[in-house]
Amino acid sequence: MQVRWKILLVKITVWLSLEIWLNLVGLDYLADYSEFIFEQNNGFVGLCCVNLG
Repeated sequence: MQVRWKILLVKITVWLSLEIWLNLVGLDYLADYSEFIFEQNNGFVGLCCVNLG
């Protein structure tokens, strides 16, 4: 497997800079909420919340 280091470095840099900027502005909770929504669509959260009793 060949890693494309330049593309990987650019993606990590953009992600990290956006995380820092969103945190400074106070909108980081928005990104966390979107991750929560996407996890629900995958069914992962639904499996954890099954009532067994």
